[in-house]
Amino acid sequence: MSRRAFIRWMLGLLVLIGAAFTGLFKLLQRSEDTQLAAQPSTDSEPRLAKQEPPEAKPEPANDKDPLFSFMILSDLHISVYDPNTIKHMKEALEDMKQFESPIEALIITGDLTDFGGADGYKELQKLLSAYKLPPIYANMGNHDYYDIWVDKKGAFNKETMPNGKTDWQARERFQKFFNLDSIYNAAQINGFPIILLSQEAYVQEKPEVGEGAWYSDQQLDWFKNQLAQHKDGKPIFVMTHQPLPPIGSDGGSHQLIPAKKFREILKPYKNVFVFCGHRHQDFQNGAEHYVKETFHYFHNSSVGRVLNRNYENAGKEKSQGLYVQVYKDRVTVRGREFSKRAWLKEADWSLKLT
Repeated sequence: MSRRAFIRWMLGLLVLIGAAFTGLFKLLQRSEDTQLAAQPSTDSEPRLAKQEPPEAKPEPANDKDPLFSFMILSDLHISVYDPNTIKHMKEALEDMKQFESPIEALIITGDLTDFGGADGYKELQKLLSAYKLPPIYANMGNHDYYDIWVDKKGAFNKETMPNGKTDWQARERFQKFFNLDSIYNAAQINGFPIILLSQEAYVQEKPEVGEGAWYSDQQLDWFKNQLAQHKDGKPIFVMTHQPLPPIGSDGGSHQLIPAKKFREILKPYKNVFVFCGHRHQDFQNGAEHYVKETFHYFHNSSVGRVLNRNYENAGKEKSQGLYVQVYKDRVTVRGREFSKRAWLKEADWSLKLT
């Protein structure tokens, strides 16, 4: 091969290599663009306006007046496929709108929606945005992870679970809705702490937890640090979704995990009030709704579906929640029937502070 032919051959080879690299770059770029396009857009995800903490109010001159008050709603199960859940949430909000006592905060303890999808959150946003409400704080329940069971046709499909979805997406959707950096969070009302713990994973990431609320060491260390900031004996309010198992058990499906560590963390503190949901039990069916451990432990009912002892939605007209008032010397917790705008004598506790 002559020198001139060799140079032409080399130049041709360089052109081919350059073209190959250009094609490879475009192929990789196209692949990346396709992957990005395949990911669900989060820009259109529903979200509430950023919540501002309630203004501090002066101590009442009369000891008979509360320092502050808040409402706890649980298990809304908002679903466009079950109009009753939407009706019951409206009843609760209408009742709060015309409430005879102040409500400084609204706390929602999990199962905000029935399936954890964008349609449920959009409906919830529509409901909450229609009312002038106090600051809203929330944590996650197991149903807020249920989008993994819903297939492309919108059907509940166990065979194809997780249907191209992840637990991470459920957490992101919840955080975006409430403008949070983490699914567990804390707030203060008039200087009193509200600590909201959240189930961190569901069966897509941790099949072994089932319907249980698994808390990581990281979350429990954060919890411990939050408590350590409040050693003055003032009431501390802790929100979970799933209930604790019997003492001695570490928890499992439909329960808080790890329960032994949770109880141990709370032991040094007095005047702690823990609230859970998940069971949906009617305040009027004789089920236990208050238990005294080293802390005061309350089982809330449900806004969306109140259940009887056989876990049946027999009283479809019922919609219930808890109203908490904090005084200098005591905390009162009262059950409310939103559909009738009435107090429930079966759920009425007044607990002295120590």
